[in-house]
Amino acid sequence: MDDAGGFDFSSFGDPDEMRRQLGGMFEQMQGAQKLAWADNAIQLAVNLTVASINRVNIQGSTAEQAEQIRSVMATVFPEAVALVREARQGLQ
Repeated sequence: MDDAGGFDFSSFGDPDEMRRQLGGMFEQMQGAQKLAWADNAIQLAVNLTVASINRVNIQGSTAEQAEQIRSVMATVFPEAVALVREARQGLQ
């Protein structure tokens, strides 16, 4: 430690190089956080869609069943798309 109570980084080499390396590490960590958030948002969109379809009590003819699933998708899909869109924007 130096006389002012702080750390003396001169023994580690060039302070500017150390700042540059720390800045690079920080950027990598931020990138990893963004990627993890995007992965979580996409997984949430998939889980939301699957759970919604699984909760539907599908009955009737094939055409009626298809219409029931389309009705659920019309409600759920826009929300799932919004989550994925936000995830993609977070990566840019």
